[in-house]
Amino acid sequence: MEQIGTHEAKTRLSELLAKVRQGHEFLITNRGQPVARLVPASKVDQNQIGLTIKEIREIQNRNRLNGLKIRDMINDGRA
Repeated sequence: MEQIGTHEAKTRLSELLAKVRQGHEFLITNRGQPVARLVPASKVDQNQIGLTIKEIREIQNRNRLNGLKIRDMINDGRA
């Protein structure tokens, strides 16, 4: 995966997108620190999507007070 700085990525975005359509991937960095990946849309990692959904559901389950969902309490005007 080729690394490219944010300024260069902004300047060459059309060119980079054409290469991404061909299957290339880029790691966009800011001052040497990775900030984003530019990858073909079809390469979305389905496993990562599943893990993210699982994490969201776990957070929702933790947001309870005495067995009540905080969202339900807000809707009932109790919070």
